[in-house]
Amino acid sequence: MKEYNLELLFEKYQTPLYVFDIDQLKDRVHYLRSSLPKRVELCYAMKANPFLVKELENVVDKLEVCSPGEYYICENQQIAVDKLVISGVYKTPSAIEDMLENGTRVFTIESMSQFDLLANLALKFQVQLKLLLRLTSGNQFGMSKEEIQEIVHKQAQYPLLDIYGIQYFSGTQKTSIKKLKKECDLLDELLVSLKQKEDFEVKELEFGPGFPVLYFEEGKKIDEDAFLMEFSDVLNDMTYQGPITLELGRSIAAGCGQYMTSVVDMKTNQNGHYAILDGGMHHMAYYGQMMAMKHPYHDVYPKREEKDSQIWNLCGSLCTVNDLIVKQLPVTDLKIGDVFIFKNTGAYSMTEGISLFLSRDLPSVLFYKNGTYEQAREPIPTFPLNCQFNERRR
Repeated sequence: MKEYNLELLFEKYQTPLYVFDIDQLKDRVHYLRSSLPKRVELCYAMKANPFLVKELENVVDKLEVCSPGEYYICENQQIAVDKLVISGVYKTPSAIEDMLENGTRVFTIESMSQFDLLANLALKFQVQLKLLLRLTSGNQFGMSKEEIQEIVHKQAQYPLLDIYGIQYFSGTQKTSIKKLKKECDLLDELLVSLKQKEDFEVKELEFGPGFPVLYFEEGKKIDEDAFLMEFSDVLNDMTYQGPITLELGRSIAAGCGQYMTSVVDMKTNQNGHYAILDGGMHHMAYYGQMMAMKHPYHDVYPKREEKDSQIWNLCGSLCTVNDLIVKQLPVTDLKIGDVFIFKNTGAYSMTEGISLFLSRDLPSVLFYKNGTYEQAREPIPTFPLNCQFNERRR
C-alpha cells in the first residue's frame, strides 16, 4: 500500500477495515508463473479469500470451490463455470445438482460414496464429467491408494465419467523442499503403479504444495526465488511429465492484504501498557500466532521515527482476555487515533476469525487498484444473525 494514499483513505473510510491491493495480487500470480515450470497451471483456492475471485478469474487457470456458498459466490460474480473445480469433503447433493444444471463439469472425488453420487447424477443429467481422485494424506480427506485403483479399474463401466487425474494436498506453511519432494515421490509412485497395474495414465496432477507465507518479524526468513527454483527442480525430476496444476490459496492472496485498526483507548494496569483497538481477533487470524507473543509485520500511521519506544500490549474490542493481538510490542509515541496496519492479511484473516462473537460489525473491504480505492463491501452489522430478529432501529 502506498503511504501517500493513507491520509485520503482514513478521511473517507473508518477503521477497522481490510484493504486488498489488486495490483500486487496480480503481480504475485505473475511472479509465481515466471518462477515455475511452463507445464504448471495455477488454481486459486478461493477459501483463502473469496473477495478475490472476480479479480483472479482471468489471471489464474482455475478456481477451487469447496462449498455451496463458494459456488454461489462464483455464480453471483458471473465466473465462467469452466474455471471451477468443485472440491470438498462433503458435497451437498442438491447443490451438486444445481451445479450440473448450470454447466459445471469438474469435480474431485473424496470417497467411494462421492464417486457413486457423481456417477448417479451423471446418468440422471446425461452429462460427461471430469473427475480428480483425491489421495489421502492420512486424515479425513481423500481416499486410499487401493480405493483409487478400484475406481480406475472399473472406469470402463462409467462411460460418462472421465477419470481425469489425481489430487493431493496435505497441509500448509511448508518450508522444507525435502518434504515436498517426498510428497511428489509419493504421487509419482502412485501414477507409475496405476500405469503398471491398470494401464492408466492421468491427464493431470493437481497438487497443493502449501507454500509458506512469512507473517512474523521473528520468523525464519526464506529466499523465495531459491525455494521455487528448488521446487521446480523437484517437479522436473518426476517420472510424471504431464500437466500439473498447483492449488494455491495462502501463497497467492496473503501478501495483497492489509488489516487496519485504530487505537481507541490507552491505559496502564499493574505496570503494563495496554492499547485498545477498534478491531480485534474476530477480524484477524495469523497462522502460527501463539498467545500473541509473535510480532506480525506491521506499520503505524502516522509514520514516526523509531526512537524512545515504549512497550505496549495491543488488545481488541471484544470482552474476552483472549482478544490480545500482540504482546510486548515496542511503539514510539503511541496516541489515540493512531492506526496499526497489519500486513499479509489477504488470506484467511477475514474468513477464519470468530466474526459473530459479541455481535460487532464486519469491517469494510476495500480494493486498491491503479492508485485508487474502491469499496467492495460496506460494514455489515452482525447482531441480526445472533438473535430472533425483530425489525426495529438500532
